[in-house]
Amino acid sequence: EKMKVGVAGLVPFAVGFLIVALTAGVMATAREPMIVVLGDSLAAGLGLPQDQSFPAQLEKALKAKGQDVRIANAGVSGDIAANGLDRFDWAVPQEADAVIVELGANDALQGLPPQATKKALEEILKRLQARGVPVLLAGMEAPRNMGKEYVEEFSAVYRDLAARYDVVFYPFFLEAIVSDTSLFLPDGLHPNAQGVARIVDGIMPKVEELLAKIPPK
Repeated sequence: EKMKVGVAGLVPFAVGFLIVALTAGVMATAREPMIVVLGDSLAAGLGLPQDQSFPAQLEKALKAKGQDVRIANAGVSGDIAANGLDRFDWAVPQEADAVIVELGANDALQGLPPQATKKALEEILKRLQARGVPVLLAGMEAPRNMGKEYVEEFSAVYRDLAARYDVVFYPFFLEAIVSDTSLFLPDGLHPNAQGVARIVDGIMPKVEELLAKIPPK
């Protein structure tokens, strides 16, 4: 009888221990939200140490604001929008909680047809929409020497897609630095570390809007 009482007395303790263990297991597997930056050299950080790239500086800035989030760098230098689409499946893992799409600069520099850029970007947005993943679309402007008609048609690509797919929209990724040559590397095309910091400051409200769209775990 004493043995039975002893075992019965252990039952609440065992149940309590199990609950604590399960809770600890859940906490151990919890992770911070992950935002993937799918982009070109502007995301990859061409000419910069990796800790000064856009994804790295964005992550640091968000954590300084109390946002525990991981920013994954899926930028590849030289990519046009179609290249980003080609590598989408392995560049954007299933566990991605949100995606910043930063593509098109090389399309404009090469004078590619804006409709080709639009087609690739639209397919990327469709795939993310199918996954239920929130998106921040970072727009790009074509160089003015491409001619007014081309510049306007290229800019419209991003506006049209943002409206059609109801994504968070930042019209021009380089907006915060475009008028200040001191914020670019000697090539005149890519931001230096200070330029990246300025871009992060400019786009931050849109990134916070994106974070707010991530469904709770």
